Amino acid sequence: MTLSNNLIRRLSVGSDGRHDAPFAYMPDGSTVTYGQLWADVNRTAAALLAAGVTPGDRVAVQAQKSLQMLHLVLGAQLAGGVILPLNTAYTANEIAYFLGDAEPAVFICDPAAEAALAPIAKSAGVKTLATLSADGTGSWADRVAAAPSDPVDVPRTAEDLGGILYTSGTTGRSKGAMLTHEALASNAEVLKDYWRFTKDDVLIHALPIFHTHGLFVATNTTLVAGGSIIFMPKFDPDAILAAMPRATAMMGVPTFYTRLLDHPGLTREAVANMRLFVSGSAPLLAETHDRWRETTGHAILERYGMTETNMNTSNPYDGDRRAGTVGFPLPGVEVIVTNPETGEAVPTGEIGAIEVRGPNVFAGYWRMPEKTKEEKRENGFFITGDLGVYDERGYLTLVGRSKDLIITGGFNVYPKEIEGLIDDMDGVKESAVIGLPHPDFGEGVAAVVVKDGEADVSEASILDALKDELARFKQPKRVFFVDELPRNTMGKVQKAALRETYADTFAKTTA
Repeated sequence: MTLSNNLIRRLSVGSDGRHDAPFAYMPDGSTVTYGQLWADVNRTAAALLAAGVTPGDRVAVQAQKSLQMLHLVLGAQLAGGVILPLNTAYTANEIAYFLGDAEPAVFICDPAAEAALAPIAKSAGVKTLATLSADGTGSWADRVAAAPSDPVDVPRTAEDLGGILYTSGTTGRSKGAMLTHEALASNAEVLKDYWRFTKDDVLIHALPIFHTHGLFVATNTTLVAGGSIIFMPKFDPDAILAAMPRATAMMGVPTFYTRLLDHPGLTREAVANMRLFVSGSAPLLAETHDRWRETTGHAILERYGMTETNMNTSNPYDGDRRAGTVGFPLPGVEVIVTNPETGEAVPTGEIGAIEVRGPNVFAGYWRMPEKTKEEKRENGFFITGDLGVYDERGYLTLVGRSKDLIITGGFNVYPKEIEGLIDDMDGVKESAVIGLPHPDFGEGVAAVVVKDGEADVSEASILDALKDELARFKQPKRVFFVDELPRNTMGKVQKAALRETYADTFAKTTA
């Protein structure tokens, strides 16, 4: 029978007629076949229908990573629902906002949080509250076990919603990005081809599945290809290295690669069976790229995506994977760099605002039509908020977020240019450059630096080294040292937190 559910039909194409093929290799040594996967997804969908989920209803989940949570994601979509995965780090106050805004019909949480979240769910009008633990047990698992096994197929078109992912909300209220069946399926189909995934691939899956990277990129691409995953509850360098001899690919954030580089077991022999390492969700330092290539013989493939658009660009599978760049627009995706004031494309080599158009782009922000109108042009281009530049070979380089742009004395300063120079200095592990309120210049440039302990470095030495490298207005007026930079769960540096910490630095200074 051909499914009339657009997304699930397209995700299951790689495993059609291959019920005995392996889908997941589990930590306990067991193997889950595709037949088992889709049977469990179907039963989960049936449990959601029994709970009263109707087409378009939201199904929210804040739970630890488990195969049962993945069943819930796919089951919600099969049942015609809209999955709403929530970061496990969110507090009860944050959950109250998400439930109140999205008004899900079903909310599934960790058993340990049930007592605290039950009154919040009730206040938000949630009809069904259930629990799911990291080991796959809980009141939700009981509901699934009791559900019928009759085939579920709720008709959904390409334009129907398959998921809502809330942005991190570092400034203002978090926005719910509405992702259609077409956006999710088309991106997985493109990535399968672009990154050469087949049924023979085995992907190391150590990413969380409340975020687009682990959920919609890693999982969906594997499903479309009919490949397998080595399912890991979290990042564990020992476990990843032990898995590499039977794996072919890994998707990770930059932190994965820096920590693996510190592991004595990382050798060319250890990665001999691997064909692809992908990095995303945060910028990969050129130094990490170079060290990985030197140690393993592999060039990490860096790509660029975001909550609202899935994946936009990628370094080539064949060809030069250039450190510090995010490659070329993916097939079917348009990525332009524009003048923020006029919306007109800027010449090659000139920095501007990155805009994206294609089937991968979200439908808009949940219940925020005005915000949607601000960030999605009538011609379909989404204004990402990122700044970038194309080089003469067509590679795109990200230079920061527009909100991180520093305007000092009327001059624009792009943090990444300064960070690149500081990161290359002996004794520096990494840096973050921010703009802080300044009574004379509007904003003053400041650098926050993490030392690597291998060479002596000071505020004076960094400032002195930059004197001949940068125009005076770009030079930091202060350098601060920290043990580590604040990051979110996907490894992105939280510059808003740094700006808050050092906000009064220039309050009483003049020039």
